[in-house]
Amino acid sequence: MATAAEARTWARGALRGIGDSLYTPFCGTDGEDIDWDAYRTLVRYCVGDLGHPMLWCTSGIAEFWSLTIGERKRLLEVAIEEARAINPDVVVQACTAATAPKDCLDLTQHAAQAGADIAYIQTPMMEAHGGEGVLRFFKYIAARTDIALGMFNSPSSGYVLTPAESARIYEEVPAVCATKEGAFRPEASRRLHELAPGLAVWECDRTVYRAGWLRAGIVCPAQLGTAGYLFETPQRRQFSEYWELILNDKLLEAMDYGRESGMDQFDLDIGSWWTCYPGRSDYFTHWGGAFKYAASLLGLPIGAYPHSRPPQAELPAEAKAQIETAYRRLGLVGG
Repeated sequence: MATAAEARTWARGALRGIGDSLYTPFCGTDGEDIDWDAYRTLVRYCVGDLGHPMLWCTSGIAEFWSLTIGERKRLLEVAIEEARAINPDVVVQACTAATAPKDCLDLTQHAAQAGADIAYIQTPMMEAHGGEGVLRFFKYIAARTDIALGMFNSPSSGYVLTPAESARIYEEVPAVCATKEGAFRPEASRRLHELAPGLAVWECDRTVYRAGWLRAGIVCPAQLGTAGYLFETPQRRQFSEYWELILNDKLLEAMDYGRESGMDQFDLDIGSWWTCYPGRSDYFTHWGGAFKYAASLLGLPIGAYPHSRPPQAELPAEAKAQIETAYRRLGLVGG
């Protein structure tokens, strides 16, 4: 675990490679229980079979808003237990976001005690008084914990920090060392780097990596939270191969690989089901049922209850058909 004082030095060396954001497999009546065997299998698959060096736990894809505090703690504990048994050096990132600062504090303190390396706080989802309110939230947590902290700047919060607001948090809260910029606004990430050049930035827009932003130091060499396990298999490790080209500054080769492997076409074929519910098309979401359906196509266990918990909707047949077609065209699902 990186302490608050060590956070920024630690981040420069430790945050590297693919970080898998884990879904939560549900079971029982209306998904009221968690399939722990399925979850353990997922962790072992990501860290062991795929060899990915980082995990991202209890965040958007995990549907953290629908989980109890106890469930979130146990999910992190199980992930650490299974992952470290395979790779003692795996970097475990915990999302400890909550609307109540005391709940966020409880989760962040637990993350440190359980052995997580860093805790990310998503911009609070309710009643955030802009950057000033989010800064107060971070200061409250940082004053009572001793662990590296990261920002998770997602439009699913309903409020996205400006580059100036994020830079101020970085300036005033020394434990903050990284940010996942999930709003797909590269120009803001470039500005944030100018304002806070020591902050480790991951930009969700993949095109910036092909544009040489890693070489320029604008983004860090880590995917802080992505569903990398949905883009490859142990037999066809195309996502890892693509990412290695980026890390080694072979940008033309990476562009060719993205086109020739089918990865670029897959982005178009899959559509927006992972991040958009048609009934609220202006809102960015992490549709757990869509991620889990994709995982099921790859043979990963998703629990006996395949849907998201409320307040998300069940994935429609149209979405399932489009997702399956995309995977068949990519070649990760048999013809």
